[in-house]
Amino acid sequence: MTERPKPKPSDERYRVIRNVTLVGAVVNLVLSVVKILLGIVGHSQALVADGIHSLGDLASDFIVLLAAKHANKEADEDHPYGHGRIETLISVGLGFFLIGLAAFIMFDAVSRIIQPERLLHPNAFALGAAVFSIAANEFLFRYTLKAAKKTRSNMLHANAWHHRSDAISSVIALVGIGGAMAGIEFLDSVAAIGVSALIAKVGWDIAWRSLRELVDTALDEEKVNEIRNKILNVDGVKAVHSLRTRSMGGEALVDVHILVKNPKISVSEGHYISENVLYTLINHFEEINDVVVHIDPEDDELHPKSSHLPARQEVLTRLDNYWIKTPLHESVQNITLHYLDGRIHVELELPLSSIAAQTDQAKEIQAAFTQSIETDPDIATIKVKFT
Repeated sequence: MTERPKPKPSDERYRVIRNVTLVGAVVNLVLSVVKILLGIVGHSQALVADGIHSLGDLASDFIVLLAAKHANKEADEDHPYGHGRIETLISVGLGFFLIGLAAFIMFDAVSRIIQPERLLHPNAFALGAAVFSIAANEFLFRYTLKAAKKTRSNMLHANAWHHRSDAISSVIALVGIGGAMAGIEFLDSVAAIGVSALIAKVGWDIAWRSLRELVDTALDEEKVNEIRNKILNVDGVKAVHSLRTRSMGGEALVDVHILVKNPKISVSEGHYISENVLYTLINHFEEINDVVVHIDPEDDELHPKSSHLPARQEVLTRLDNYWIKTPLHESVQNITLHYLDGRIHVELELPLSSIAAQTDQAKEIQAAFTQSIETDPDIATIKVKFT
């Protein structure tokens, strides 16, 4: 049997996210102050814009900390699926915040190009700050991305790419500053527009990915196929259909219908197979933390439905009326009902002593019970077992 999954270490996950984000916040605070001050002293609009980008990352760091604290709370009565959607909502807000920030920077840069007298003239202070920013943000990107993979946090992953975008924006600022110092005065403002466009793209990517998650977009096709194949390898599973997946924060949820190989297995065996499917998926896929398995004795997408058929108590009442004049009907020990192909298939047990080990008598008893249900529109077959 597949090993039972271990509890998800939500406290450890929060600790990692918190520590990594605090490091990023400190570095971004230093970078934003350095770039904005040296951008002003060094007369570089691109560097000031880059400093504002770092302030945006600093704001996002605090948002990540807030979201991580709430998103990793255990499920409760009001939130039976946990609090992962808080992380998603925060990511949507962060994405649109970055888009708004980009629009402000772009507007200011364009206005300076239109009014050349407002163009700035960068110096070596701005150039040095841009080089420092590139190195610091590339470090933050690699450090944060490693933690994101460890914790499977989409929010932390997004924050890592904020750092990478800040490094790239610093490269653009570096080019703009260098060009302006070389005599192409408007290049600094052009670089500021480039930085703002990059910020806007990052913001849109974050917002769009999180919005897709909010409307329960499925996992990517490759991952879904991997999940399907893993289920098919579980003993007792014949086929898989109605496989649905969705994301919630850094976790994935799966709903699936599985067709068992033998449609007449016991309820307990069907439950055993479903538990094996659940444990197999949770143990194999780190991101999966919840699986709902529906056991099908037959493919309910192809075979007639059985929902219109009478429930067990009504069926037993009918059978009792049919068997009232049937020999040995009072000796029936157990009745099993199988709802298959839109009809009911009955299995009943009689004591072996009732036929005195005579094959002909057993056939007569079977025939008598079969004849008793011939006029019932819902009951297809009846099988007598001697135990």
